[in-house]
Amino acid sequence: MKILLVDDEPLARTELEYLITKSPSLAGVTVNIYQAEDIKQAQMELLKNKIDLMFLDISLNEENGFELANELKPADYSPIIIFSTAYDEYAVKAFDVGAVDYVLKPFEQERIDQALTKARNVIESRVQTQIRKEPPHVVNEMLSIELDDRNIVIKKNDLITATINSGVLTISTAQEHYKTHETLAWLKERLNQAKFMQVHRNAIINVEEVKEVQPWFNNTLLLVMSNGEKVQVGRSYRKDLSHRLGM
Repeated sequence: MKILLVDDEPLARTELEYLITKSPSLAGVTVNIYQAEDIKQAQMELLKNKIDLMFLDISLNEENGFELANELKPADYSPIIIFSTAYDEYAVKAFDVGAVDYVLKPFEQERIDQALTKARNVIESRVQTQIRKEPPHVVNEMLSIELDDRNIVIKKNDLITATINSGVLTISTAQEHYKTHETLAWLKERLNQAKFMQVHRNAIINVEEVKEVQPWFNNTLLLVMSNGEKVQVGRSYRKDLSHRLGM
């Protein structure tokens, strides 16, 4: 949580920072505290850091903290405000500009704890609201393969094997074999690792398309795929493959 303390009195900022760092209301929360002595410095900090919570004094030398609060009110993203002041007559106005709390000087630990608890609840509620508003993640189910004379597009789930030999990557489906100069690493990062796996330094397979597992030379395995292809399993991949196939 990023917290900005805006107060023209250095001692007040120091005291408030101490009480915040000691507060059990922020247990388990990583806290970064920034300070400003006037509105201009506060604006600079707000531009540099995505402030979550601001303790804002009302009387700032010749300035008024409400000026900054009103400036932030229409913004798409604005920090939560807790007014921290020596004057109690502004409480109603403070809540009119959307402050979540209003604490009086001299500060007391219990009162700061209460204010921080309110602020934390509001911040967590904002996060949950944002999560609900975010559109669902759309998984790209298609794969574009660049051939010598054109690009073709296939469904990733149709891929059965991919093998590389002499710098040429062959991507095989049930009906076709496509040759491209892309790399095996290029392909691997585009596939769902829950369904596809590398079984050799030169081969990736669709685990769901394995039909037979045969013993092979030097304690390795040979996979027979649904399209009839046979793919050798490297020794370093055998354990992971056996686990994936329930062997």
